[in-house]
Amino acid sequence: MHHTHGKAATDVPQPDYFVFNRHNLTEAERIIARYPSGRQQSAVMPLLTLAQKQHDNWLPKAAMDYIADMLGMPPIKVYEVATFYTMYNVRPVGRYHVQLCTTTPCWLRGSDGIAKACEHHLGVRMGETTFDGMFTLSEAECLGACVNAPMMQVSSAAGDAYFEDLTPENVTEVLDGLAAGRSVTPGSQSGRISSEPAGGLTSLKDTKRQAG
Repeated sequence: MHHTHGKAATDVPQPDYFVFNRHNLTEAERIIARYPSGRQQSAVMPLLTLAQKQHDNWLPKAAMDYIADMLGMPPIKVYEVATFYTMYNVRPVGRYHVQLCTTTPCWLRGSDGIAKACEHHLGVRMGETTFDGMFTLSEAECLGACVNAPMMQVSSAAGDAYFEDLTPENVTEVLDGLAAGRSVTPGSQSGRISSEPAGGLTSLKDTKRQAG
């Protein structure tokens, strides 16, 4: 098992080189062109995202160096960005990267219990990957679904999926479904529609004016 965040990984196998494939090079050039002359370094975050998607959802040192050279910036500046934001992985992650929000709104709604359920069910602690390489479990900062807390983001080759209104029971069902390759429905796991109140709509049910 290994940790998923921290300094650029020196204790995991690193590729000797990295280059964008043809499609991503075209996309990178399009991204850089958005910024005024002299401000191309502002493209570092979208380029890191692009490189991470190309490289099994993690950023090797070679990819960060490549982006630094492309943008004309010191490599250390790219490392700083990649290790500051939890959406970037500087170590290999599992097929499914399970990122649990543990900030205040989710904590108030029981994210501690969700975390314990995931750790127990997967047999790993936060920041570790299961031995079969299927899951990496980590903490994340606010993911923007506070009304439907607690929630998590699951990143994979298929993209990012968000699961809300979690309980220790339904989060293990989601993990089992992913492990079995079943279709798992993202969004609220309680049946809540969008961000409506948990008990359903309580106002604006009838827009007709009552006769006076």
